[in-house]
Amino acid sequence: MVRHNIIISHAEKIMFPKSGITKGNLIDYYDGIADRMLPYLKDRPLTLHRFPEGLRVKGFFQKNASGYFPDWIRTARVKKKEGWVDHVVCDNKDTLVYLANQGTITFHVALSKLNKLDYPDRLIFDLDPPSADFRPVVEGAKILREFLEADLGLRTYLMITGSKGLHITVPLVQTENFDIVHDFAKNVAEHMVKAHPDKFTTAMRKDQREGKLFLDYLRNSYGQTGVCPFSVRAIEGAPVATPLYWDELEDNALNARTYTIKNIFIRLKKKDDPWENMESHTISISRPKAQLMEMMQLKTRSNHK
Repeated sequence: MVRHNIIISHAEKIMFPKSGITKGNLIDYYDGIADRMLPYLKDRPLTLHRFPEGLRVKGFFQKNASGYFPDWIRTARVKKKEGWVDHVVCDNKDTLVYLANQGTITFHVALSKLNKLDYPDRLIFDLDPPSADFRPVVEGAKILREFLEADLGLRTYLMITGSKGLHITVPLVQTENFDIVHDFAKNVAEHMVKAHPDKFTTAMRKDQREGKLFLDYLRNSYGQTGVCPFSVRAIEGAPVATPLYWDELEDNALNARTYTIKNIFIRLKKKDDPWENMESHTISISRPKAQLMEMMQLKTRSNHK
């Protein structure tokens, strides 16, 4: 329910030039998706990817709330290396619509909540393909899921990012801090590279990836973010980051931009949100971390024989 008088400005402005999607279309999307999206925004510091003039002009990332934002927009002061940042926190439809009216196309959220900012409740692996071919992403996601679930006892959730690849997310109970979670994610990624050297890489530089799937674990750090489920991406056609069921990877037509603001609601009429019950499947990584260390030690000893 909208409680504040938000004056929509320049609804006719073209935000996505090639696809003709207007600012009004973008605002209508966020107004319509709010009930689905707000649970993933709630109580999390936001980073906004804004394009006041649409995609024809380079956008910018914004962490500090603007001074002209109305006083009913919630903010939270968050400690960073360089001082403090007053992040916007989006807990209601009014804020979501207001920010879309300000030219925000993409919403990036922290991996922790305001109650325990040093302790993430999400662990994310970002699978970034070496080319436009989405098949290596699908294959790599299945391999990584098998390891995380069957070998380490974790619960995994899947999302196409609306950009190039997909995210595999593990819900956490916020008992381990970012340093511990980051080290665990790094060890998982390095283990996967050693186990499947022909498929995965953790090389940061694209010219060193040798056509392999980039397994990015680096966002599991304090101050880093992940794209919010159901957020639009700043790419022509307005693709949407969309949570999926794992069996949807069997669809050969699937790619990272399958769903857009023009077809996402058709999907949502047919399927529930696969992430809806994520909160009930959180876990500590203390036991998986110990299991992984044991595997790595066994591998090291066997290599030395």
